[in-house]
Amino acid sequence: MPLIKELESLKEFGCEDRCVLSVYLNTNPGDPELLNGGWKIHLKNGLKRIEEYLAASEDDKELKAFKKLRKKVTEEVEKNMNSLRKSVVLFAAVEPELWSVHYVQVPVKTSFHWENKPVTEEIEYMYKAYPEAGVILPSFGEIRILDTAMGAVKDEMIYAFDADGGDWRNQKEESNIQDQKSKKTASPFMSPRPKANLKGFFKGMNQVIEKLKKERGWKEVHVSGEVDAANAFAETLREKPASCIYKNLNNSKAHEIIHQVFEK
Repeated sequence: MPLIKELESLKEFGCEDRCVLSVYLNTNPGDPELLNGGWKIHLKNGLKRIEEYLAASEDDKELKAFKKLRKKVTEEVEKNMNSLRKSVVLFAAVEPELWSVHYVQVPVKTSFHWENKPVTEEIEYMYKAYPEAGVILPSFGEIRILDTAMGAVKDEMIYAFDADGGDWRNQKEESNIQDQKSKKTASPFMSPRPKANLKGFFKGMNQVIEKLKKERGWKEVHVSGEVDAANAFAETLREKPASCIYKNLNNSKAHEIIHQVFEK
């Protein structure tokens, strides 16, 4: 589900009494205050304060529901501690049931909320700054595409030109087709193209990008590559890209690409 749809659902969610736990947790490994897993202390203390408040209010129903959520939230974050990004944003409730977790590459200020609806203002602000977006890295041999939201990669695709069919193919999908057919013939994909007539070479990808924009809910597209390839590819797009970066990042890891594109 595109994040914008999930945000709409969260804003519509509510209950008569307080039942929703909203957590914004800074887990940024580059934050000096969080060295040696300092976020664990913040998580423990933040949840403990809410539990102490509910215990003092003597609302057994709320306290019972919160204790269930506290355990579930703690287990969720600790289970993923080795793959944490900069932040964790989480919304949870027991009745009616709600469980929405986001590991994002956007910094947040740690905060905890116990209300009758999700506290979404911060994640809405984050989404406006880092909406669903496609990051496209064209080169002379293939086109790498990252499907991103909130500064994090949701999916990654590689497209190559099919010399026989005269069109662009998703290599992952093509590999699945080849496996199903048990083919042992050589790949039909072309070797890297010369720089001449790059615009014509990339032309067929504009339809692929438009389809991905619709399916993935992209609000914007970013292009990064060597000058000739980046400019030629950008010119084939129906709409001008949100940014065009003249760096060949094809051999970089996904999180390094995201850093270059969104935190430039």
